[in-house]
Amino acid sequence: QVQLVESGGGLVQAGGSLRLSCAASGRTFSKYAMGWFRQPPGKEREFVAALNWSGGSTYYADSVKGRFTISRDNAKNTVTLQMNSLKPEDTAVYYCAARVGSYYYTTPNEYRYWGQGTQVTVSS
Repeated sequence: QVQLVESGGGLVQAGGSLRLSCAASGRTFSKYAMGWFRQPPGKEREFVAALNWSGGSTYYADSVKGRFTISRDNAKNTVTLQMNSLKPEDTAVYYCAARVGSYYYTTPNEYRYWGQGTQVTVSS
C-alpha cells in the first residue's frame, strides 16, 4: 500500500510555470508506475502524464506535450510534474496516482492509489 501527498499547486499567470510534487510513503515505491491526472471545473478527470517504474519511459497527453515534464526519484519516493507555458485551460485540480506494476496506463481506473489533489489556477 502507498499513500500519496501532492504539493506545489497555486495561482499563476498564463505563460508561467509551476512544479508539482508527489510524495509517496512506503518502501516499495519503485514497484509502482505513476501518473498525473487533472480534473477541470465541471469536467471529468483526465490523463496528463505518466511514467514507468524507472522513469525511463514517459507518456503525455497531447494537450501538454512539450510543455510538461514528468519525472521520478525512487530514492526519495517522489514524482514531479514540471509545468511550463501554462494556459488558462490548464486550470484544474491535479492528482497524483499510483498503480502496482512496472508499466503505466492512461485511464484513471487502472490506478489504485490517489492523492488528495492540489489546485492549479492559471489566470489569463
